[in-house]
Amino acid sequence: MTDDNAPLGLGRGLTNYGDNEFSLYLRRSMASSMGYSREMLSKPVVGICSSGSGYNNCHRLMPELVEATKRGVLAAGGLPIEFPTISLGETFLNPTSLMYRNLMSMDVEEMIRAQPMDAVVVIGGCDKTLPAQLMGAANAEVPVVYVAVGPMLTSPYDGERLGACTDCRRFWAKFRAGEVDEPGIRRIEGSLATTAGTCAVMGTASTMACIGEALGIMLPGTAAIPAVHADRLRAAEASGARAMQLAVAKGKGRLLPRDIITPKSVENALRVLLAIGGSTNAIVHLTAIAGRLGIPVPLDRLNVMSDETPVLVDLKPTGAHYMEDLFAAGGLVGVLKELKHLLHLDAMTITGETLGERLEAHTGWVDHEIVRPFDKPFQEMGGLVALFGSLAPRGAILKRSAADPTLFEKEGRAVVFSSLEDMAARVDDPDLDIMPDDIMVLQNAGPKSPAAMPEAGYLPIPKKLARQGLKDMVRISDARMSGTAFGTIVLHVTPEAADGGPLGLVRTGDRIRLSVKDRRLDLLVDEAELEERRAAATPQAVQPTFKRGYRKIYMDHVLQADGGVDFDFLRSVE
Repeated sequence: MTDDNAPLGLGRGLTNYGDNEFSLYLRRSMASSMGYSREMLSKPVVGICSSGSGYNNCHRLMPELVEATKRGVLAAGGLPIEFPTISLGETFLNPTSLMYRNLMSMDVEEMIRAQPMDAVVVIGGCDKTLPAQLMGAANAEVPVVYVAVGPMLTSPYDGERLGACTDCRRFWAKFRAGEVDEPGIRRIEGSLATTAGTCAVMGTASTMACIGEALGIMLPGTAAIPAVHADRLRAAEASGARAMQLAVAKGKGRLLPRDIITPKSVENALRVLLAIGGSTNAIVHLTAIAGRLGIPVPLDRLNVMSDETPVLVDLKPTGAHYMEDLFAAGGLVGVLKELKHLLHLDAMTITGETLGERLEAHTGWVDHEIVRPFDKPFQEMGGLVALFGSLAPRGAILKRSAADPTLFEKEGRAVVFSSLEDMAARVDDPDLDIMPDDIMVLQNAGPKSPAAMPEAGYLPIPKKLARQGLKDMVRISDARMSGTAFGTIVLHVTPEAADGGPLGLVRTGDRIRLSVKDRRLDLLVDEAELEERRAAATPQAVQPTFKRGYRKIYMDHVLQADGGVDFDFLRSVE
């Protein structure tokens, strides 16, 4: 459906008073109170969706980005109008920001739909913010241009660079192992995050920015620009100008999100995710974004793609580089050009060009020490792999690019923690019965648990093993893991324990087999025994009960990881 005949500007979507002429008259009179001239009020409107908040350090420079975007809209002949939405500061929300991602997506979707605008520039970037905004914008009936806030710069510390939050986990592990003392960890705490922006590594925020550029919903070359760089403001200005061009475009030139986010562009985004060794969270988020438009993201297809897509970028948490290095190396375009023969080059982008046309036009420099050539990758196969088996009937995810290959084919004894509280109480107990060859299992940390699928899948190595020098062991849960973390960690086990999944049937002493080669995760327990355990289990008893409010909506409608942890009623019904 096109909107070519709809009125432009403040004449769109009039408030219903039973008299459209009166509605427009009243709207203009109210808008005039904000100091706009009659001439400005007659122009096309570009909304600017702002997610700044005092509880979101990633978005500290949001006012500057909004002003730069306004500048671009004004220069192109439009009227920019900023509006706020919910903001999701990753470390400030309880129990976890993922619980509120869907709420933010609803806020974004409804405010774009309800308010008069001919196009919209959406600005964000913190881990759950970007996916929430793209989920909300996916069904917009106006063009959408996305602007990411950009990553932090690193900080100098005793001859090395630090960048939240891989380095925060590295030093915290040293602190737990007794290698860093209390004054030392406090000094590190003040050195990890010293500029505005998202985490400086290839965590979830940077991964999702790269996915946004790969999808084509962002201007080319904008994913990796540091938050504090002047180019970030120029990118916002250019995005405002492009949004204004789209606001007045007609026919096929008036690109809507559904013209950009297609099965082909989603597969392109998956290729990029695998090639950059991106965050496991991106699978959940991309599944949710695509699901709003009825586009599946099957995990068996992910495995096929992973085996033929090498890792071309090796930033932290697995490598030695940061997002500022990727920016200096030429940005994401180098990755796209190396993957060119695997991409759908006819996928449309927000510039009005196909991906192939964009790449053909690029003549910039690419540092092949940071972005490896396709035939000289960091790793021969993609960073993520999906596992299936008796312990994960509908799948689980392992970030193999951040894991120890010596643990990929592993059978071991399960040591089970029934909840996050149980783990916190026992994991550092000197009397805990655990050995380096055991497999740690965390239950009841999925979407319907009281924890609401937090980034707790990075189970800490028990102190008594850490102090023996152990750095990694197999860990399994229905939780998520920060994109800044590393280790041989199996996540998103689906169905989750609290929804009756077999993960909830595991007991300490059971044998578990992991085979990355065979894509298998199996519980080696006799089926008759499992049936007895299943008959005695009451998994739903773990689920919290809410009688009102958003949390009730969440518990009543949230899907599992293979549904993107979205709400059932927000997925495409086509």
